[in-house]
Amino acid sequence: MSISKLEGGLYLVDVRPQGRNGKRIRKRFRTKSEAQQYERWVVATQNNKDWLDKPADRRSLADLIELWWKYHGQAIKSGADSKLHLLKMNRDMGEPSALEVTKSAFADYRATKLTNGSKPATINKRQMLLSGVFTTLIKAGHYHFVNPLFGVELLKKNQTEMAYLRCDQIRLFLNELSGDDLKVARLCLATGARWNEAAGLHRDSVMKYKVTYVNTKNGKSRTVPISKELHEEITEGTGKQLFPGVDYPTARIILKTLIPELPDGQATHVLRHTFASHFMMNGGNIVTLQKILGHASIVHTMNYAHFAPDYLNDAVRLNPLENEF
Repeated sequence: MSISKLEGGLYLVDVRPQGRNGKRIRKRFRTKSEAQQYERWVVATQNNKDWLDKPADRRSLADLIELWWKYHGQAIKSGADSKLHLLKMNRDMGEPSALEVTKSAFADYRATKLTNGSKPATINKRQMLLSGVFTTLIKAGHYHFVNPLFGVELLKKNQTEMAYLRCDQIRLFLNELSGDDLKVARLCLATGARWNEAAGLHRDSVMKYKVTYVNTKNGKSRTVPISKELHEEITEGTGKQLFPGVDYPTARIILKTLIPELPDGQATHVLRHTFASHFMMNGGNIVTLQKILGHASIVHTMNYAHFAPDYLNDAVRLNPLENEF
């Protein structure tokens, strides 16, 4: 390997990155700095024989999932649940090798799940999980091929109906609850918390007239003010856990029995929707609502914008029929 100065001031790079019997590369540059940079690039990129076909990856998908868990999954909040979903996907796909995970194989898996009644949103989540396995391993240097799901579009899905409880339904539901179930339900309706966020609260998460949710879906804590009355109600007792007697299955059954028309999959989550919907109907600000709910993006919060009393009222005031033209 050498860099030599030629007559006329140019610099010649003359290298054989694979050794004496390998390919010879020669290139001229105007400056010595450019020649040195090129020489380093040739050595770094040509010596690894990227032009040769790599051997097929004989590892199983289950092996890749375990590597994903080692390098990424165990460090994230939802890692354990994600791993269970990935292993179930592996079984449903027939426990393939990494080599057998292809776009067509995933398309077959997806078609089967749709036929069996799985919702597009659920399948999309599984697709993103599986794609994430390959992306993680590629970044970690443990997978040397293109992500097999790269370019596979997610299924289109209809917007989920955002159900909420009317005031009479709220009273009906609360009247059927007691003890810690009643306290958790009231806290969800007062702060927009998810049921599990409220149910898992510890005493040190409640300050004077404020509740701080730490175990949230996105891992970011948020603090929401509460009334003096509610503060006194939920802080009764002396135990570390505020609601040791909470019983989610019972509360869910009561809610679904009283209001059977609730969309599938919402159940007690409807309490969060109820808070947000009434917040906007009563004149709340959409940006404030975003902070209370803990949404990372205002896009999610905008699902509640149409509940505002003056939502899109400018359509009446600003349309051309209301103005001379």
